[in-house]
Amino acid sequence: MNMPTIDADAHVIETERTWDYMDEADSKFRPIVVSSHDGKKQFWLVDGRATPRGPINTAIPESNREMQDIQSRLRHMDELGIDIQVLYPTVFLAPLTNRPEIETALCKSYNRWMADIFRKADHRLPWIAMLPLMTMDATLAEIQFSKANGACGLFTRGLVDNKLLSDPYFFPFYEEAGRLGLPVCVHASTGDFDWIDLFQRESGFSQFKLPVLIAFHTIVYKEIPQKFPSLRFGFIEVKAQWVPYLIHELARRFKGRGKSPVENIMRDNRLYVACQTDDDLSYVLKYSGEDNLVIGTDYGHSDTSSEIEALRRLRDNSDVSSEVLDKILYDNARALYGLDV
Repeated sequence: MNMPTIDADAHVIETERTWDYMDEADSKFRPIVVSSHDGKKQFWLVDGRATPRGPINTAIPESNREMQDIQSRLRHMDELGIDIQVLYPTVFLAPLTNRPEIETALCKSYNRWMADIFRKADHRLPWIAMLPLMTMDATLAEIQFSKANGACGLFTRGLVDNKLLSDPYFFPFYEEAGRLGLPVCVHASTGDFDWIDLFQRESGFSQFKLPVLIAFHTIVYKEIPQKFPSLRFGFIEVKAQWVPYLIHELARRFKGRGKSPVENIMRDNRLYVACQTDDDLSYVLKYSGEDNLVIGTDYGHSDTSSEIEALRRLRDNSDVSSEVLDKILYDNARALYGLDV
């Protein structure tokens, strides 16, 4: 019997149907789609700001990307040899508003849309919940709803409203996540509007990738995993080649404080990183250990992390044993997301 394969980072492209789950009182906050003057680009208009609808892989049928035809999406997964796809958002990879009431309305509607998709997909599409982190009471309520409706993780950016993830403000969020067995998933994304403005002319690395590395460093350095011993963290869509550098860097800083880091920083802190097929895995594994790497396709997107055949191509890595590859393709993602498959 073949071991199942888990795509640890796939995406949905939100549509106008995503916002059909809003409460009537929140309908005034509903995003609308607008186009550029030449009609070539589309944006979500939210709270007076335009956010791109993308990056979109147009080689994948729209019906699959936008979950218009869930059975077609599942058939495509079968063709790719994927049993489970863990679904991350698209529009929420950048901040949409500074108003807590709008953030709460958007997250609630998105989570109910995803819960509906999960119910129709024979449990093959577990999802990562969006949280209105500007309002902690609403965040805790969404964590509970999401856990009961197919979510397998909780989304956050590496920077949230100018706060590092080691900020005590997030401790109630971490406490509830740990209590319910849901990992905190730090996905490539933009931290806040000031961060967008600071790096608006840059390639996208600092806007979307760097906050994840910052989060890894501050979570370990501030010993957040020791404060919440049942909590897991995922660091998604930033490759894994940086892991050896940060582990070295953290060891130096702990030594400077007269402290010894844990024996295996990723294992002992319950940290998981999504690798890519062009990582030097034999090198990275010396630092990460074999139980804390996962891999995803970035299904639905078209950017530097997108590789629709990533899970198959990983099998071609002759420098890594088949036993370790099985862990990356299944066991580790199952452990990170707490999946019962």
